Amino acid sequence: MLIILLFLFLAVPGMAASPDVRVKELAAIEGVRENQLLGYGLVVGLNGTGDKRQTFFSAQTLTNLLERMGVQVNPMAILVRNTAAVMVTANLPAFAQSGARIDVQVAAIGDATNLQGGLLVLTPLRAADGRVFAVAQGSVVTGGFAAGRGAANTITVNHPTAGRIPNGAIVELAAPSVMPENELRLQLHTADFTTASRMAEAINQRFGAEVARSESAGSLHLSVPSAFAGRTVDFLAAVESVTLQADRRARIVINERTGTIALGKEVRIRPVAILHGNLSVEVQTAFQVSQPNPLASGETAVVPDVNLSAREEQARHILLKEGATVEDLVKALTAIGSTARDVIVVLQSLKAAGALEADLEVI
Repeated sequence: MLIILLFLFLAVPGMAASPDVRVKELAAIEGVRENQLLGYGLVVGLNGTGDKRQTFFSAQTLTNLLERMGVQVNPMAILVRNTAAVMVTANLPAFAQSGARIDVQVAAIGDATNLQGGLLVLTPLRAADGRVFAVAQGSVVTGGFAAGRGAANTITVNHPTAGRIPNGAIVELAAPSVMPENELRLQLHTADFTTASRMAEAINQRFGAEVARSESAGSLHLSVPSAFAGRTVDFLAAVESVTLQADRRARIVINERTGTIALGKEVRIRPVAILHGNLSVEVQTAFQVSQPNPLASGETAVVPDVNLSAREEQARHILLKEGATVEDLVKALTAIGSTARDVIVVLQSLKAAGALEADLEVI
């Protein structure tokens, strides 16, 4: 397994301080958020890769669409494989005004095999309250394709049953974004008491007044100073440009499926000795043909030949002294030929033993 190590350089004693980060990257204005939209639509123009007879609601949708255009069709009397029923989703940005364009995502919900080359017909997109905020229409762009004939002779790359339409929806109703005039709140993307306190101090130093007050680890209260009366947008722009040193908890993120380990150089390990070894058991089966003599009455038979072997590797020993970091541990493990799975097992064992001073997250 390929091992990929990502070292995140953060501030630690004896090392260079981490660069300052803007408030814009650490927090957002309360109430300034995206809104999710959802719609049900029909993709047409497929090359025989649409829904089959089993997906009856796509035929019903098509007949309803034709009926609105003055064409009467019995849904049970048609068999159209160039159409597919899809779910359409989109994110409505904050302060989006009528006439703005947004991207939409399209995904098949029936038994269509490919949406490549399809055209999404006019589809209303609704919010959770049922109101229509946008309408979507356009050509679907898929990130994959399917080629071949029959189930046994088909090649599929990525997911051809899902795609997107860049700028495929037009906003019809302005986004419900409300921004107070005098009392504002900042919401931290990652709640942290130290970062919240530093942010309030940095904002107050910037404006020379007590305009910011940390209410909790995840929010700050802002009061618009008199110099920015009636200019809330200018005040928020100035607040977003304030910089500070963000504090982060030591954390190691492990993806066992891909062998990726993301960690920070500030992660420390208490003095510990590690003894790690592997026991492998291998079973091999070879099939041999038993052929009787020409004049014998026996029959030809296939006889399995099973070989069982066990091999235990010599345990590998690593000693970490005071002040060792996870970087030192990983370098020592990779130097003796350890794989990503070995590194992951050792890190989990250190966390269970209380020798790893960091949060361990497996995704």
